[in-house]
Amino acid sequence: MNDLQIFQNEQFGQVRIYVDADGAAWFCGKDIAAGLDYGSTNMPTIFAAVPDEWKGSRPIATLGGTQDMLCLTEQGVYFFLARSDKPRALPYQKWLAGEVLPSIRKHGGYLTPAKIEEALLNPDTLIRLATDLKAERARREELEHKVEADRPKTIFADAVDASKTSILVGELATVLRQNGVNIGQNRLFALLREDGWLNKQGDRYNLPTQKAVDSGLMQIKERTVANPDGSIRITRTPKVTGKGQCYFVNKFLNGPRPDQPPA
Repeated sequence: MNDLQIFQNEQFGQVRIYVDADGAAWFCGKDIAAGLDYGSTNMPTIFAAVPDEWKGSRPIATLGGTQDMLCLTEQGVYFFLARSDKPRALPYQKWLAGEVLPSIRKHGGYLTPAKIEEALLNPDTLIRLATDLKAERARREELEHKVEADRPKTIFADAVDASKTSILVGELATVLRQNGVNIGQNRLFALLREDGWLNKQGDRYNLPTQKAVDSGLMQIKERTVANPDGSIRITRTPKVTGKGQCYFVNKFLNGPRPDQPPA
């Protein structure tokens, strides 16, 4: 016997969770995508990075009747949220971990009606379910701690290493804001100067220092511009390399926060 549970949230909408005969919970991918504002993008494309063993088709109730829809296991959901660049990803994860999953488990694990009936008739089954619940909770806590610890590295190392694209300092500030660090472009420029990554004065003001270039964290982008009078001028712009993006994001998320007073 199977079970479908629906959870509502004012910010994220609904998430339908299918609990199969083995007691495994499957989260509707379409609901997760909608909650994170992915729009109408094809579901297999959105969840392409999730390992196959953590996703699959499951029967989900819709207005048009029950349909097979792409769903994720609990591991798949955490894996996906850790890699999402959507501002809602972390709040969504906290909602699942703080409200949804504890509610599912309030009767002792993922208990379907069939399992409840079996447990009431068989004390050995009840003991086994209690043991499984304890192990399940330990695994969940370990997974949640690992997701939090690895989140900056996972988000940025995977994406940046794949693209190798350098970005502007202002774009780095935007990435930081999307991940909870309240900082603007001017403040980030000031911090990079204070820490010796950008020059503080002279004709190289706001350009990467030799330390920044030698470490591979920043580079200077030169561009030739034709003036209206026919002369040529060269503009120089500081950019943050892929390696630099990983470094600075981890620095600001895991170290002293520039948007918070010192402890």
